[in-house]
Amino acid sequence: MPEIPDDVASLSFEAALAELEKIVGRLEQGQVPLEESIEIYRRGEALKARCDELLRRAEARVETITVGADGAPTGLRPLDPE
Repeated sequence: MPEIPDDVASLSFEAALAELEKIVGRLEQGQVPLEESIEIYRRGEALKARCDELLRRAEARVETITVGADGAPTGLRPLDPE
């Protein structure tokens, strides 16, 4: 996993994703000089890692409502994606 710079580590999911999309667009155009391509690709890796981290945290917080035999809510339990 790439090291996440401080400025990337403080970004929200939406901000990191928006910047990552801009980087992908620039790289897909093929108009970026080689050295700059390498630099923005590395930043893109850090942004992707940040998005992955935030998604894992969000998944850990997702809960489902448990329901008793009478149909009434009985509590919450962690969502098991499997």
